Amino acid sequence: MSRTRRRTGATRRHAPSRRLRCDWACFDRWLDRIVTLAVITALLVGGTALILHLVL
Repeated sequence: MSRTRRRTGATRRHAPSRRLRCDWACFDRWLDRIVTLAVITALLVGGTALILHLVL
């Protein structure tokens, strides 16, 4: 392929507005943190309950 030949493929798109992208990105990050915290808490509580049930 020569250097003068134009590339073909997916068209470039303009980036979405920063304000809208930032709002959804911030919301998505917080939602991800909340879900991660909830899963870790559920695993700890379930593991503790299982250990207590087996020991007692």
